[in-house]
Amino acid sequence: MLNKYETIYILKPTLEADAIKANVEKFNGLIESEGGKVSETQEWGMKKLAYPIQKIEQGYYVLTNFEANPEFISELESVYKITDDVMKFITVKKEEEKEVKE
Repeated sequence: MLNKYETIYILKPTLEADAIKANVEKFNGLIESEGGKVSETQEWGMKKLAYPIQKIEQGYYVLTNFEANPEFISELESVYKITDDVMKFITVKKEEEKEVKE
């Protein structure tokens, strides 16, 4: 069964537009190649970081909502870790929306 997740990753601010696009396509392609479904990707663009990371004060933020097998999340995060362009990331499982009965 597929669970719903959202992931936010921050790319280095020195990347060209083509490199940003290539990274977004790479991560979305990885999700889909493992049987997941990307429902939405939002590029939030360049933002100031809450605190400097290796003296870098800005980053390019990308949010992706997707469905995937729970086992896949560790693989996705491993790819984030070995990708030099990714400065930080977080992936969280989204809670199922419960129906409200009145």
